[in-house]
Amino acid sequence: MATTEDDRLFAMLLYLLSIPFPILGPLLIWLIKRDSSAFVDYHGKQYFNFLISFTIYLVGSWILVIVLIGFVLVPLVGITVFVLTIIAAVKAYQGDRWQIPLAIQFIKQ
Repeated sequence: MATTEDDRLFAMLLYLLSIPFPILGPLLIWLIKRDSSAFVDYHGKQYFNFLISFTIYLVGSWILVIVLIGFVLVPLVGITVFVLTIIAAVKAYQGDRWQIPLAIQFIKQ
């Protein structure tokens, strides 16, 4: 099934709004558009799987600050989140159903 320009735009906005508003922006778009667009629903689930997974990774990194390796991991996780968010936004706008690497699938497709 082909995606419309609106579907691709909303999926991209889902990721871009996550930069200033990590929960509220993507959640509003996903809740409003998930019933009318399978593409936005897919990317909404991908984003929240990504958010949950990388929150777990960040908490683990902060715990590892005790043994000093966390000082390297915390910025690395932050940079990875930013880069993967930008890549996901571009992929969504291109109409791809891209699965974000390292994201655990808590919310099934």
